[in-house]
Amino acid sequence: MIDSWWGLALLAIGVAAGAMVLTAYAAHRAGRVSVIDVTWGLALAAIAVAAAVAGTATPWRRWLVAGLVLVWGLRLSRHILTRAHGRGEDPRYAELLGGGGLRAAVRKVFVPQGLAICLLSLPVLAAASEDVAVTWMVWVGVVVWAAGVLFEAVGDAQLAAYKQDPDRGPVMDRGLWGWTRHPNYFGDALLWWGIWLAGGAATGLWPGLVTVLAPVAMTHFVRNVTGAKLLEKTMSQRPGWDEYAARVPLFVPRPPRRISG
Repeated sequence: MIDSWWGLALLAIGVAAGAMVLTAYAAHRAGRVSVIDVTWGLALAAIAVAAAVAGTATPWRRWLVAGLVLVWGLRLSRHILTRAHGRGEDPRYAELLGGGGLRAAVRKVFVPQGLAICLLSLPVLAAASEDVAVTWMVWVGVVVWAAGVLFEAVGDAQLAAYKQDPDRGPVMDRGLWGWTRHPNYFGDALLWWGIWLAGGAATGLWPGLVTVLAPVAMTHFVRNVTGAKLLEKTMSQRPGWDEYAARVPLFVPRPPRRISG
């Protein structure tokens, strides 16, 4: 058992490093860096389970938080793996790497994402190393997490149905996609705020302040770095996109704005 936060942090770093090495090898064999998207959820799930096993804090809370991360990670990785089957490189990564090869992939993708995984694991490490201080906050976090998972899963399902519709238009604006241009990314960010509430904020003031870096980072990543903003560089070339973007917000959902004709 590991009874210190620093010991668990070293464990998380080791899991993340191992995951990135294996992913770099798999990416080299597959000829596409986008396999990292499958590793993303699996690596965080592995850290959560390892921390729950090795940690010494309140047992029910550390396993609950591990369960939240595990459910999210497995669902996300399965969805991405299914969606990417038979496809080539993701255009987002192709643009990011600019034909730089393996060295560029290590520098621009594997190392940054490995560090990001360690950063996002902060609430999980808090839950595994420190006893719960505010029990009701844990359950608030579970509710927020559930809302995020629902948003992400429903958004993904609606997008899959749209792609199967032969009469679909050039821009997906149905269901949740009529309230936000990226409901899956918004759900991803929201559920991580739930994990922070259950694992970081519920541990106490200082752990909450330190671990809030995790949901802030996740929100920044999916909105501004590897998610919404990067994807829109390609999506904005579609017919009707400008009108859609004028009606529907980028990230945080709200009713679509009416555009006067």
